[in-house]
Amino acid sequence: MTASTSSRQGCITQHTLTTAQGMVPYTANAQWQLIYEHDQPVAELFHVAYTVDDADPSQRPLTFVVNGGPGAASAYLHMGAMGPKRVVFEADGGLPKPPVQIEDNAETWLAFTDLVFIDPLGTGFSRVLAKEDGASTKAASKSSDSSPASEELPSDPKGNPPSATATLDKAKTFWDTDRDLKALGEFIQGYLSAQNRWLSPIFITGESYGGFRVAKLARHLQQDFGVGLNGVVIISPVLEFDLLYGTDYSLTNWAVTIPSMAAAAVYHGRVSTTDSPAAHAAKAEAFARQTLIPFLALGNLATEDDRQRVYGELAALIGLPLDVVQRHRGRVDMETFARELLRDQGRILGLYDASVTALDPFPNRPLNEGTDPTLDGLDRLFTGAINHHLRSTLGVSTPLTYHLLNYDVFKAWKFLSEKDRKQGFVGAVDDLRVAMALNPHMQVAINHGFYDLVTPYFSSNLLVDLMALSPELQPNLTLRHFQGGHMFYTWEASRQQWQRSMQAFYQTALA
Repeated sequence: MTASTSSRQGCITQHTLTTAQGMVPYTANAQWQLIYEHDQPVAELFHVAYTVDDADPSQRPLTFVVNGGPGAASAYLHMGAMGPKRVVFEADGGLPKPPVQIEDNAETWLAFTDLVFIDPLGTGFSRVLAKEDGASTKAASKSSDSSPASEELPSDPKGNPPSATATLDKAKTFWDTDRDLKALGEFIQGYLSAQNRWLSPIFITGESYGGFRVAKLARHLQQDFGVGLNGVVIISPVLEFDLLYGTDYSLTNWAVTIPSMAAAAVYHGRVSTTDSPAAHAAKAEAFARQTLIPFLALGNLATEDDRQRVYGELAALIGLPLDVVQRHRGRVDMETFARELLRDQGRILGLYDASVTALDPFPNRPLNEGTDPTLDGLDRLFTGAINHHLRSTLGVSTPLTYHLLNYDVFKAWKFLSEKDRKQGFVGAVDDLRVAMALNPHMQVAINHGFYDLVTPYFSSNLLVDLMALSPELQPNLTLRHFQGGHMFYTWEASRQQWQRSMQAFYQTALA
């Protein structure tokens, strides 16, 4: 950091980044941007923007980044993969001992695009405004005001202090699929206006539920907000929620995790094969499509010979004891797999990265009652990293708590739209298809990690095959998988490979 200035619009700092191509000077702008309803400010979205100095804004790409949850801040992609600083992990994505370490990110996307990391309402420092009168003035001075507007609650007419319930109820209006997309669209539109970036090539990127967000935003930004897109990057997404939950009466959802389980079984040495995890997973893909789904569709019509043949093939692919597969009738959920694969060692697998293991704290209990060793284990790293980076490196001054993962948001989230007449689960693939048809120049990249059991890569494989894109549009969509789990970029080799592939993707989208 070479210089620092504070303004009423946030904290702006100048930095330099050392890359293989030389020194890159850039500006970091951490601030709050107002969201309006009926021309009145109602909320503030916190964000951090990184822009390379002395670049032509009409030629320099600009990428808006969100994470998922819902209820997750952007810190995971910000400090894990794309920003100029990143958390240090072990080479295979393992968690190092405390304290957290931060270093310059050699794989930052700042090498080929400016970046804006957005924290949706209820995450990070983003809050609803509890008092709308004078909110603009208070929001503008947020970086230096020790009593930010979002923490001030208006008194009632008798002067009594208000209940926080009113503010929480107001926040919940944003914890809704449609209102969330509208807020993000308004933010992007407002940012382009405030920073004079309407002529820049625009990209959007999202991870997990953030992938769902940007798949839908790809349509709505163009259709409702007038923002043309050059590219959409979707990371470890959930695109159709009905593929996440299996029942006795559904088929496909039981198949989508099988290839990830097979890859993890090879990684942990639980299957007899000389294949790599990826090659073994490919065999599991064929089994899932050609054998498991038709078998499950038979129900009681399946013969006993059919059952034993399929159960045996499945057990051999995913490394579980045959009796476990038989007991579950070929419907093996991710929790069962994570608990049973290494039960004889007293270890459980991570759900978000099944290559990661931890000691089972309750090995003698029938169900797993411990925490997930991947997502829960990451919290201490990203919470420490983002707080240090924002408050020390970027100079943000606020008493607000940075909500890395806000479970109140997740629990209160309204997934189904009132305008959505379909029963059941919400999805985003139709929106993505419409977006690609609206803009046949837009490029789309979907990226997954092989060992992710929560949003398995094979679900996106199936959906892409079912999209029935025209031959003209098919080359615009690329699908790629990496060693690692939900956050495959914590693996050093995968992060390097991904950054190179994304740089090539941007070059194609800008050609």
